[in-house]
Amino acid sequence: MDINLLGFMPALLPIALSPGASFTLVMSSALSGGHKGLLRTLAGTALGIYTHAVLIGLGITAVIISSPTTFAVLKISGVAYLLWLGTVLIRSGIRANSVTIAETKHSVTLREAWIANVLNPKAIIFYLTVVSQFAGKQGGISNYLILASVHIMVMSVWLLAVSRTLVFSVKKTNPLILKKYVNIAGGILLIVFSLHTLIR
Repeated sequence: MDINLLGFMPALLPIALSPGASFTLVMSSALSGGHKGLLRTLAGTALGIYTHAVLIGLGITAVIISSPTTFAVLKISGVAYLLWLGTVLIRSGIRANSVTIAETKHSVTLREAWIANVLNPKAIIFYLTVVSQFAGKQGGISNYLILASVHIMVMSVWLLAVSRTLVFSVKKTNPLILKKYVNIAGGILLIVFSLHTLIR
């Protein structure tokens, strides 16, 4: 096992700590579903990361990337899915003006978080071009799963720390106002992320 964990961390940190689709979904779930919603979204994202590790370990990701048509279909599907999630969050935030907090809860499900991660073209390319450099000469599913576990650990610690502030701040702030701004801003960010992915 010749995994380069020491070199992997500097390459991973900018990706794991930068705001993206997972960050937006986790923040919204922390507010809408509390700790259960937060953990559900983290679990779905973790499953997505492990899925990427298995796919690249089996060589499936390389096959997908080698076919421009297949990758284009996957890319468009991912963009459409993030656009849909962004729209759902924006609508939920707008509705927070006129209904109670219980009626506006849209906590991202485990499946939604998993799909959002699996269909994310940036995650696919990250595992193919960056993670593969640290998986050793032979690669293999086990090496990729170890790197994916490190990725999940770093991501989870970061998102738990940030979302704890958000969840606890609900106690001091009107939850409807907080939900309105978090969901609308989060939905807009998801739409921006998806459109940026589409035009690149």
